[in-house]
Formats: sequence, C-alpha cells, structure tokens
Amino acid sequence: METADEEQHREDLGDQEDLEKRLKAYEGRASAVAGAGKDPVNAPMIRHWCEAMGDTNPAYTGPDAIAPPTMLQAWTMGGLSGHTGRTEAYDDLLSLLDEAGCTSVVATDCEQEYVRPLRPGDEITFDTVIESVSERKRTKLGTGYFVTTRMNIRAGEDLVGTHRFRILKYAPARRPEKKPPRPRPVVNRDNAGFWDGASRHRLLIQRCADCATLRFPWLPGCASCGSPDWDTVEATGEGTVYSYVVMHHPPFPAFDPPYAVALIELTEGVRMISNVVGIPHDQVRVGRPVRLEFQRFDEELVLPVFRAAEEPEGSPYATR
Repeated sequence: METADEEQHREDLGDQEDLEKRLKAYEGRASAVAGAGKDPVNAPMIRHWCEAMGDTNPAYTGPDAIAPPTMLQAWTMGGLSGHTGRTEAYDDLLSLLDEAGCTSVVATDCEQEYVRPLRPGDEITFDTVIESVSERKRTKLGTGYFVTTRMNIRAGEDLVGTHRFRILKYAPARRPEKKPPRPRPVVNRDNAGFWDGASRHRLLIQRCADCATLRFPWLPGCASCGSPDWDTVEATGEGTVYSYVVMHHPPFPAFDPPYAVALIELTEGVRMISNVVGIPHDQVRVGRPVRLEFQRFDEELVLPVFRAAEEPEGSPYATR
C-alpha cells in the first residue's frame, strides 16, 4: 500500500503529464496570419538604425541601398496599435502557463536567418507560428517552459528571412529573504575627495582657490569664475530643511518606504540632498533644524544623513 506522500507524488506526476500534453498541443498553431508591416522598408528608418548602431557601412546608403539584415524584425513591429492577423493561440498558451504558476517571463534569445536583402520600397508581410514548447526546465530563475515562435517574413511572394524568438515562462524560484545592499554612489575623480571625507566622518565642501566660492556637489571647476583650482572646508554639520519629498514608490528592496528625502541648506550656504532621520517622515517640515551625522550601512559604505534637532515645547517643529 502506498503512503500519502507517494500518492501525492503520483498525482503530481499525472498533473504534470497532463499539463505538458496540453502545452504540446499548441505547437504548430499560428499566432499571426498574413500580418503586414506598418510601413514599407524606407531610407529614414535605415538611417535612424545605422546612427543608433554606429554602423557606417556604405551598403546602407545611396541609390542602391539595402537595409541592414539585423533590422529584419523592425519592419514587423506593430507599435502601440498592434497588428491585424493575430490569433488567440499565443495568448491562450501564456494564460495556460499562468494558471500553472508560471507567472514570470524573460526573453532568452532570438535567431535570424537572412534569405535576401531588403530594399527601400519593399512591402513586408509575415506569418508566425508557435514552433515549440519545451519540457519543464529548472533554471536559476525558476522552473518553467521555453516557448519558441517562428516568424517567416516576406517581401511580396519572396521569403526574405526567418526570425525565431524564445522566452522562458517560469515560476520564480524561492529565495531566502535577505535585504539587498544599499546602492553604491558613483565615485569618480571629481568627487572621490568627498567620499573619502565621508568615510572619515567629515563633510567636506569644495572652495574655489581664486574667488573662495563654496560649491556642492563637487565639480571640476568653479561655476562663478571658471577656475579649476580648489581646496576644501569642513562643514559644521548644522542646517535646515530647505525642501523635501516623501518617497512611497517605487519600493526599492534596499529601502523601507515611506521615507523623507530632503534638500538640506547648510549654514555655510550650500545645499545637499540627504535623508532626514530620527523623526517620522510626516513630521519633516521646511525650515526644521537638522544636524549632521554619519551612518554606516555596511563595511564599505558610510553616508552623511541629517537628524532632526530636538525642539523646545511650543516650537512648530516639536514632536507631537
């Protein structure tokens, strides 16, 4: 007599076999019939493509120009309005996979075959079929199925190329809940001194060596006189909230929204963006006094933040 676990395993295998049979039934079904390109092959689009790709091949210009072969799919794109000729087969297949728990999708690769070059004036038509649905596969992303479509592209009666497109429709793998590290600031030769100071709990402000204008953020030259020479002064850390926003979206995993992001005006006269800590986000107000402190987020990252100063009773900024 089989155990309950063995019985459940047998039922799961049966459900899996039934699902795969239903998925395989979509192979060979059309997902688009007699689709038509929105525009004929044309020189302006070829020029845009070549400029974007940095392709200066002379074959793509002049009276005998051809279209770059890699533009094959571009002539079939439906834009926001879509194409006529679509069938429900592909959408039905994806819905079946959704019902099976494969709710996520990622494009994996495409393959193109070129039969003859396209030239300005060619009118494009195409047919698309669901070429294959794989068996269940386990990947680092999760468990799911590779779905491949094949598009045959024609100019008039001539086959000009074939485009195969493959996606993975999968159920995301469960991962241990671990808060990702806070994003790193971009450190370059112009601002490296600021971040070096922050790592030593010093808030350094650039000062023009010629006109003594303070500037923040750090820049390679003075915006007032143009001088490239500078030194630094250390901020006292006193300031006020000049402006602020409360971030609700998007919910980045490394952060805990809602939280306040403020433009802080330092007593030295420059302004910088940072977080206000120590009070709820809905108690941050323009004009509220703040004081610099440094927070260590991990072994490498130290960031300057501003803590709301304690306010005497009766102050408009006193915590309620």
